[in-house]
Amino acid sequence: MGMFDFVKGVGKKLGFGDDEPEPTADTLKKELDSHALGTDNVEVDVKGDTAVLKGVVKDQSIFEKAVIAVGNTLGVSKVQADELQVAAPEAGTPAAPAKQPTFYTIKKGDNLWKIAEKSYGKGAKNTIIFEANKPMLTDPDKIYPGQVLRIPDLDQA
Repeated sequence: MGMFDFVKGVGKKLGFGDDEPEPTADTLKKELDSHALGTDNVEVDVKGDTAVLKGVVKDQSIFEKAVIAVGNTLGVSKVQADELQVAAPEAGTPAAPAKQPTFYTIKKGDNLWKIAEKSYGKGAKNTIIFEANKPMLTDPDKIYPGQVLRIPDLDQA
């Protein structure tokens, strides 16, 4: 657990030009921080087309959002998060590894209703998926093939 696959040729372009064809650690960190997830203490490194996340986040949802915020960037094919941990709920106890998240890669013809039917058995639960992917998703109709979404457990939603 800790290595997540993305589609390198799709995603948000961060404004790097022809002289800088791949995202850098700095541009990925700025993108991550722009979502105001509470990832100020997360470090980002880049090894080829793999983004490496290190540090501690407040909870599992922030862990998952950090992974998809960085992974859904043009030029990133993998996010390694072995060293990204979730803070312990009680002060004085050590941070813990994150739980294995459920991600879904959007295919042509998908919409949030269809994804909710596949994930939960009920399309009407599509709002759970939309809410779980904010602020990276700003409109439920603006999803694209290759984009990766987090699918929260219903008891965590």
